[in-house]
Amino acid sequence: FLSLVAEFCCGIFVILILGNFWFVAVLYLLWFYLDWGTPCTGGRRSQWIRGWTIWNYFREYFPMKLIKTSDLNPNHNYLLGFHPHGVLVCGAFGNFCTGSGFKNLFPGITPYLHVSSIWFSFPFFREYILSAGMVSVSKESVSYVLNNDGGGHASIIVVGGADESLNARPGSLTLNILKRKGFIKMALKHGAHLVPVFSFGENELFKQVANPRGSRLRKVQEKLQKIMGFAVPLFHARGIFQYSFGLLPYRQPIHTVVGSPIPVKQNLNPTTEEVEQLHELYLQKLSKLFEDHKRNYGIPEHRSLIFE
Repeated sequence: FLSLVAEFCCGIFVILILGNFWFVAVLYLLWFYLDWGTPCTGGRRSQWIRGWTIWNYFREYFPMKLIKTSDLNPNHNYLLGFHPHGVLVCGAFGNFCTGSGFKNLFPGITPYLHVSSIWFSFPFFREYILSAGMVSVSKESVSYVLNNDGGGHASIIVVGGADESLNARPGSLTLNILKRKGFIKMALKHGAHLVPVFSFGENELFKQVANPRGSRLRKVQEKLQKIMGFAVPLFHARGIFQYSFGLLPYRQPIHTVVGSPIPVKQNLNPTTEEVEQLHELYLQKLSKLFEDHKRNYGIPEHRSLIFE
């Protein structure tokens, strides 16, 4: 979805450049240059855009719900690890970038969804995602959010990243997390409390063309990912008036469960051992969150998360 919208915005930009309104494109390029660093300095959210009525319909389509298991003290900053990525990260977008659901559940906490920096390279499109509360996932950007002395900021990072989207398909419970420890280091360096988040139903929204590791398709996808900075999963679901084929996600409930915070004491120079210990604790808390809630959302008793 994001890539389609980004391509549409690029198309508009090209039309402006080649048409009679080329001067608008030139002025925008000047703005683009002057505003280049905004995605790494907290973004530029708009409550008006985040509150558009269309997002209510978007959330109700699935339907989508954000579930709170514990309070978050606004005197602290938090780093929320979102799992799984799914194909399009619909749960993260719907719950943290639209409406007032998060604000009502966690008063005093401002959420920032960190996404790949490549998305801020697309003209016009960057203005929308900045308005929705998205910022870059660079270290500089995460540090900017978590450096708020007064607390009340929450960085949301989709830990599995683009790699995990290539494994997203109904029934999948595999998370790419064992080698992903950068978010742990950031939490330690800033003393941000870690919060595991699991979005039940995220992988049920689309079917994906078979692409096992080592297959020709997977190798092409991985090569494209390295070149473009984001993955290109070949997915399909339903159409507007029929359910057999299309690009609309299936109407499957999404329940995004926010776990209890893991207290983290600031450590500007954490050792490898300290990072490993906190990472292991995070995995334990994430597993417990999943096990405690899986029965409520149709996950069989014998199924558990797989970390790789």
